[in-house]
Amino acid sequence: MVSVSGVCLATAVTGVAGSIALPPQSAFAQSASSIIVEGNKRVDADTIRAYFTPPAGQKLDAARIDEALKSLYATGLFSDVRISNRGGRMVVTVVENEVINRVAFEGNKKIKDEQLASEVQSKPRSPFNKATVQADTQRIIELYRRAGRYDVRVEPKTIDRGEGRVDLVFEINEGEKLGISKIVFVGNKAFSEYKLKDELTTTESNWLSWLKNTDVYDVDRINADQELLRRFYLKNGYADFRIVSVSADLDRKTGGFILTYVLDEGQQYRFGTIDVVSNIKDVDPASIRSALRVQQGQVYNAELVEKSVENATIEVSKSGYAFAQVRPRGDRNFEARTISLVFTVEEGPRVYIERIEVRGNTRTRDWVVRREFDLGEGDAYNRVLVDRAERRLRNLGFFKTVKITNEPGSAPDRVILVVDVEDQPTGEFAVSGGYSTSDGFIGEVAITEKNFLGRGQYVRLSGTLGENTQGVEFNFTEPYFLDYRVAAGFDLFYKDTSATSTSPYDTNTAGGTLRLGLPLTDELTLGLRYTLSTKEVTVSSDYNYNVSWAILEVDGDPALTSAIGYTLSYNMLDNNLDPTSGYLIEFKQDLAGLGGDVDYIRSTFDARAYYPLFGDFVLMLRGQAGNVSSWGGEQLRILDNFFKGPDLVRGFASNGIGPRDLASGGDGTDPTALGGTLYWGTTAELQFPLSFLPKEAGLKFAVFADAGSLWDYQGNTTFQNVSGWENNLTDCSQISGSKTQGWANVCVADSDMVRSSVGMSLIWKSPFGPLRFDYAWALTKESYDQTQAFRFSGGTKF
Repeated sequence: MVSVSGVCLATAVTGVAGSIALPPQSAFAQSASSIIVEGNKRVDADTIRAYFTPPAGQKLDAARIDEALKSLYATGLFSDVRISNRGGRMVVTVVENEVINRVAFEGNKKIKDEQLASEVQSKPRSPFNKATVQADTQRIIELYRRAGRYDVRVEPKTIDRGEGRVDLVFEINEGEKLGISKIVFVGNKAFSEYKLKDELTTTESNWLSWLKNTDVYDVDRINADQELLRRFYLKNGYADFRIVSVSADLDRKTGGFILTYVLDEGQQYRFGTIDVVSNIKDVDPASIRSALRVQQGQVYNAELVEKSVENATIEVSKSGYAFAQVRPRGDRNFEARTISLVFTVEEGPRVYIERIEVRGNTRTRDWVVRREFDLGEGDAYNRVLVDRAERRLRNLGFFKTVKITNEPGSAPDRVILVVDVEDQPTGEFAVSGGYSTSDGFIGEVAITEKNFLGRGQYVRLSGTLGENTQGVEFNFTEPYFLDYRVAAGFDLFYKDTSATSTSPYDTNTAGGTLRLGLPLTDELTLGLRYTLSTKEVTVSSDYNYNVSWAILEVDGDPALTSAIGYTLSYNMLDNNLDPTSGYLIEFKQDLAGLGGDVDYIRSTFDARAYYPLFGDFVLMLRGQAGNVSSWGGEQLRILDNFFKGPDLVRGFASNGIGPRDLASGGDGTDPTALGGTLYWGTTAELQFPLSFLPKEAGLKFAVFADAGSLWDYQGNTTFQNVSGWENNLTDCSQISGSKTQGWANVCVADSDMVRSSVGMSLIWKSPFGPLRFDYAWALTKESYDQTQAFRFSGGTKF
C-alpha cells in the first residue's frame, strides 16, 4: 500500500487557470508597455510584460494572451495568473510561488539524506511548485521500491518561514522490506532451475539477505535479467528461445514476491554450412573466412556470430574499406536442426563521426571512455566497432549504466556519438580473514581502487598478518600504457614466513616486479615481467640438528634474484570465477641470471578444461607440469626448486611430496623436504550443486582423483661441516638414531613414483569469500612422504 498525503498537490497545469476579462477587440493592438502588472514581488514587471509582447506587426490577440499565460505557468514561478480589463487597459495579476528555504527528510533510515536529495528536483532557493513536489514524492517512492520497500508512505509538508519562504519536509514511513521469496521457471527442459537462477542477477531471499540487495523486486533488474536469459539460451544453440511472460505475485504468507518466468525454449541448433560472399570487388572471401569464429557442426552460439562479424569487419577495414559492412544471414533447417550462415560483405553508407560526446561522467575522465573506441572523430562510422566499445565500457566496472546513441551531425554524412554513462563506486576496503591447514590463521587488510582518480588505473595496498606469515604488498596497473592497449604495472612485496613442521626454517622475501600485459587476441594474452627480489633463510638454533645441510648451506646467506619472464595464456572459459565450460591454458617461463646471485630457467604448464555433463554436473580435468634447471654453470640453489603438496596431489601435506634428506629430521621421522626440479600432475573432478539446498546457499559438492609426482633433486649432497671436514656418506642404511654434528651429508631419497589420491570436497561460495573443504585418501606414496587427509582454506571480506 503506497499513499501520498499532506500538501494538497494539484495536477500539472495543462491550460490557463484563473479568469480572463479581455478588452475590446480594438484594444488588442495596444502596446505591451501599457499593460499593468500587479502582485509581483520578486519577478520584475518588464519580465512579465515581455511574455505578452507580440512580434512586430502583429496584434496582442487572444491566442497570444493564451500562449503567454501557459508560458508564465511553465516557469514554475507563479501559482496563479489572472487577466482583467481596467479602463481599457489590460491588467495582469500574479500570485508568486513561495521560495523553498530548505528541503529536509524525516523518518528515513535505510536511505541516506544525500541520496534522497540527489533524486528530488525541489531545491533550496527554487520556487515551490506543487507539481514538482508531487513528482519528487513519486521519485522517493520509486527509490524505496527499488530497495524492496513497497509499503513505503511519503507525505510532503511545508513549514511557513515568512516573507514568502517555506521549508519543504518529506515525512517518510519506510515500511517493511519485500523481497523475492521464490523464483520459478515454467517450460524449461534443457536447463535446470538451479542453472537458470545462476544466470540471473536477481536472487531469492534467505538467511543471507542482510548481506545483499539483489533479492528485492526491481523492475529494471528483472528486465535486464530477461536479456541475460535470452543471451544464455542463444549462446547454447536455442535460436528460437523466447520468454513468454514474467509475472510477480505477492505472497502474503512469506511477505515476498513469487517471480515466475514462462519460457519457450524451442529446439537446439548447430551450425550448418558457413559461407562468405563479398560484394566488394577487391575483397577476397577467403581472407575473411579465417577471421570467423564459427565452424560447421558446432552448437549454435549467437555470441560467436557477433564475434565473427566483428572480426570480419575489422579484417575488411584493414584492406582499406572503412565503410564496409558484414551482415550475417541465417537459414534454419528445422528437420536437421541446423542454421547455415552466409556472411555478406558490402559497402555501407559513407558516414563519418563528427564528434564523440561523453555525458554523465562525474568522476571518470573523458579520455578514459574515449580510449575504449577503436575509432575516433573523423573516422568512418561503423556500428560493429561502436557495439564493441559499448561492451568494453560495461566490462570496465566503472559505470552503473552505459548507453551509446547516435545524433545527426552538421551534415547528412556526419553523425555524433553520444556516450551516456553513470559513475559508480569503484573503491573497496576489505578486511579478510581465513585459515588453512598449512598457514594457520591469517588476516588481511586491503584498500583497492579500480578507477584511481578517475584515470582508470588499478591501485591496491594490502597487509597480511597471521600465525606463520606477515607481509605487505602494493600493486599498480595502468591499463593503457603510452596510449596503447597494453597493461603496464609494478608490484612491491615483503613477506616473512616463520618455521613450521613442514618448513623448519624462517624465510624473508622482499622485492618488486615490473610487468606488461599484451592482448594478442581476445582470448590469447602475452604477459612480460621482470622481477628483482631477495630471499633469506634463517635456521633457528632449536632446529639446527634437525635441518638438512642443504638448508644450512644457505642459512643467513640472502640471495639476489634478477629474472625476466613471460606468460602465454589462452582463455576460453565461460566464466572466470565459476566456470562450467571451456578451457584455460597457461605456459610460463622465467630466466634468472641477468645479474644477481642465482641462474636458472624455470618452465611451468597448467591447463584446465570444464565440460558440462547431465543436469548441473560439471567435469573438470587439469594437467600441470614444470621443470627448473641451472644454466650458468652454478649449482641450483635448494630455494629455487619446486616444493609441492596438496596443490599437486591432495591428501599430502604442504611440501609433503618429493625428494627428502633422510639424514635430517632428528630421529628420522620428519626429514627435511629438498624440493625437485621436475613435476607433473593430473586431476579429474566432478562438481555438482546440492540441489536440496537453496541456490543462494552457494554450496557445491565434488569428488576427485589426483595423481602426480615431484622428483630429480640436483643439489649438493656433501658439505663441509662445522668441524671443517667432509664425511662422504654413500650408504643411507648407515643412518640410524639422531643426527649428530659429524653427519655433514645429505642422504637424498628421490623417486619419480606416482603419488595418487581420491577424495571429496565441499565448496561454498559464501558471502565471506570462497571456502573449500577437501578430504582425501592417499592411495600410493613413498614411505618418506608426509600425508594430510583434511585441508581447509578460505577467506572473508566484510
